[in-house]
Amino acid sequence: MEHVTIYTTPICGYCERAKRLLQAKGVAYEEINVAMDAGLRREMMQRSGGRQTVPQIFVGSLHVGGSDELAALERKGKLDGLLRGEQAR
Repeated sequence: MEHVTIYTTPICGYCERAKRLLQAKGVAYEEINVAMDAGLRREMMQRSGGRQTVPQIFVGSLHVGGSDELAALERKGKLDGLLRGEQAR
């Protein structure tokens, strides 16, 4: 299983939706709260190509995007393969 990282802030509905989807699939993830840490927010923006909104989700080194993109991968039946390390999107 690929390592999953999700950058979040508290009280973020999209963050909660993404985390619920991952939890429902039994996926462990590393959550990084960027709300009060400018350095972590800069790290998130650098890794995501400048995106400032949360969540920003990474599966392995691949930037998935946000909650909508994660849900779209699930609807297309591609999320499980991605989590297993199959990089095709």
